Amino acid sequence: MPKNEPVEKLNNTIGQFIAWRKATGLSPKNKSRTFGIAYDNPDTAEPSQFRFDIAGEVKSAVPENTHGIVMKTIPGGRCAVVRHLGSHNRLGESIYPLSWEWLPNSGEELRNYPLYFQYLNLLPDIAEADLVTDIYLPLK
Repeated sequence: MPKNEPVEKLNNTIGQFIAWRKATGLSPKNKSRTFGIAYDNPDTAEPSQFRFDIAGEVKSAVPENTHGIVMKTIPGGRCAVVRHLGSHNRLGESIYPLSWEWLPNSGEELRNYPLYFQYLNLLPDIAEADLVTDIYLPLK
């Protein structure tokens, strides 16, 4: 996954990730899971402080490369999961009820790992309205 980038650089980061994926074949889009890791909330973080990783599942180590891709691991463990249907621009419509309504009433505690997404399908292969994204909230 590319190193953490501020929000204004997100499209560039995604472009680098796609170029790496195509050039190396180490994480083929149609055979590997794709994730996003949100270290910060884009609605509240200063744009220059927003950090987000885009990631692809790999079966072997990622060699040094010019695309800025580094090896990281999403740790296993319990998570609350909600499925979001539609545009990634509307993810907050699914995140906020999970974080601000369900979590406080659940008796659960957050684990020290950021919220992350699994993109079950991707643009441009599918219409934006038909996107399916699972949102994971790591729990203790």
